[in-house]
Amino acid sequence: MKLPRTENETPNSQSGFSLIETTIALLVMMVGALACTSLFVFSLQNNVGGSERALAMAVAQQQLEQIRSVNYDDGTLTAGTITSTVRNGERNYTVQRTVVDETNPVGGAKQLKRITITVTPQTAGAAWMRTPVVLVSQRSTIATGNYLVVN
Repeated sequence: MKLPRTENETPNSQSGFSLIETTIALLVMMVGALACTSLFVFSLQNNVGGSERALAMAVAQQQLEQIRSVNYDDGTLTAGTITSTVRNGERNYTVQRTVVDETNPVGGAKQLKRITITVTPQTAGAAWMRTPVVLVSQRSTIATGNYLVVN
């Protein structure tokens, strides 16, 4: 059923959006766009932080492999802490190498060395991006003398 036409209505009249409705719609879309933008920035920062940690892990593994390649009696395995700066992937990293002599619980002689490599990125980003990567390894001498035999 068709409603009767009012006096102000013409046969070709069209209804549209008012200025207030348009402004409210734009504000809602702007809030949604800003939320998406902040999410994009957050994910970009997380990707950069992950990249920093991956490169720091690579530096730590390189340092540990260098130490593993030397003999047990080499001077680089002297107990103590050495701090240096390493550049990798156009980024600087602080490398702290700590060697500690430990006693073997069976023999009592100093036959173990605990090696700790700590690599910290030197970036200007957020503090969580500069968390250190730590690798710990142990080296031992070739065993000599009586061996414990378990049947």
